[in-house]
Amino acid sequence: MSNRKPIRRALLSVYDKDRLLEIGAALSKAGVEILSTGSTAANLAAAGIAVTEVSDYTGFPEIMGGRVKTLHPRVHSGILADQNNPDHLAAIAELDIAPFDLVIINLYPFAATIAAGATFAEAIEQIDIGGPSMLRGAAKNHGSVAVISQTSQYDQLLGALAAGGFTNEERQQLALEVFRATAEYDLTIANWLGQQGTPPKLPTWFGSIYKQENTLRYGENPHQSAVIYKSTGHGIVGAKQLHGKEMSFNNYTDADAAWRAALDHSDPAVAIIKHANPCGIATGANISTAYLKAHECDPVSAFGGVVAANRKVDLAMAEPLSKIFTEVLIAPAFDADALEVLMKKPSIRILQCDLSVISPVELRPVSGGALLQESDLIDAPGDSAANWVQVSGDPVSAQTLKDLEFAWRSVRAVKSNAILLAKDSAAVGIGMGQVNRIDSAKLAVDRAGGRVAGSVAASDAFFPFADGLQILIDAGVIAVAQPGGSVRDEEVIAAAKAANVAMFFTSTRHFSHA
Repeated sequence: MSNRKPIRRALLSVYDKDRLLEIGAALSKAGVEILSTGSTAANLAAAGIAVTEVSDYTGFPEIMGGRVKTLHPRVHSGILADQNNPDHLAAIAELDIAPFDLVIINLYPFAATIAAGATFAEAIEQIDIGGPSMLRGAAKNHGSVAVISQTSQYDQLLGALAAGGFTNEERQQLALEVFRATAEYDLTIANWLGQQGTPPKLPTWFGSIYKQENTLRYGENPHQSAVIYKSTGHGIVGAKQLHGKEMSFNNYTDADAAWRAALDHSDPAVAIIKHANPCGIATGANISTAYLKAHECDPVSAFGGVVAANRKVDLAMAEPLSKIFTEVLIAPAFDADALEVLMKKPSIRILQCDLSVISPVELRPVSGGALLQESDLIDAPGDSAANWVQVSGDPVSAQTLKDLEFAWRSVRAVKSNAILLAKDSAAVGIGMGQVNRIDSAKLAVDRAGGRVAGSVAASDAFFPFADGLQILIDAGVIAVAQPGGSVRDEEVIAAAKAANVAMFFTSTRHFSHA
């Protein structure tokens, strides 16, 4: 036996009039009595569809420019009456109120209004009151009422009309979508209002909406289930996949790290990431040169890596890259001939990603809560060589200073403790993720090999002792950029002076622990 509940009476009040006449005609054909408001009713009536104005039904006119039109007991009683409860039915019958079986509401476009740069007063007027109230009432009473909150649900409504109504399960799912939609609506308003006036740098209250984008094959390891959620239309999650297999959990984390590393540079830049750490970063006169320089840093680790470019990928970059096994390639655009070459490789995942601005804040879940901080962007005064203080060595050449600034911009992407060696605006050795700066220095020198002589170094945080710096000096590093600020700065400066190595204090730190 079907558990479909017939639709006899419907309430319509929609801001978005898309397909309104189609839905109105279908309801009318099915013999459904239609009540509606304002322009919704006017549109239906103009099309010859029988409709009763809510103001005629309630005996109360729309006032204050439509701010009050559905906030009336005759409307809400009809929505909230449990049609399986005799007491409810008796109560509304005594007041000559008929119950609704269907409510179709979509809300004022608040998010679109503020995104378009509306004034405060214009935004306030787009805060819907009656709409959310009716939606929530119908969703609460979904045992009796089906509720349509999105135009995307219209096809489902048409199917239900043809089938004789919605099932219990369908009404429950529609109710769930209402509470999700109104929660997102209220959250958008609360976040916007909290940003008015002079808000704190970090909010005392905030919320985010994450919508499931895709189910992944598994998480970091095969025994872990995983999905990916979208919070905005930008960044890696919003990228368009042009080719290749489905993205994995680890592909996404590495792709995000690679994309951020590439965006740290204004010149044509390529970052190659393996296990969330760079194994190559470089800038060049063009994107193909940057790629070749980045790959040269650590060709062994680059195998199976994730590559990000901050410029359009051309054929000159695509041809050498296609000869190396690469998991993911991300760029803002691709030349047609470059794509033709790359798509011959069935395994490579190709993502086209907008050059979006990195979020000003970042959230990190921890047990029982979350940490929120301003994102570590390359925008502090200490990120420009013009603001550095040279504490040892002779004046350096323009090329050396350029390499130092490149190394400093690049070391942000390296997990702490981080040491990055560079030459000719390309990383030549990277030491990352060690529990002390000595081991990071040794690792960077070891990976650089013969290229360490004449290179420059950046350290993401100060040298607590001279020993880490001494490893770099002994290997042939000619200049160093580091934040300074250690209680043993004088000891470290003395070591640099003894070797006549130019050292600069940046006053800015770029730890990356996550």
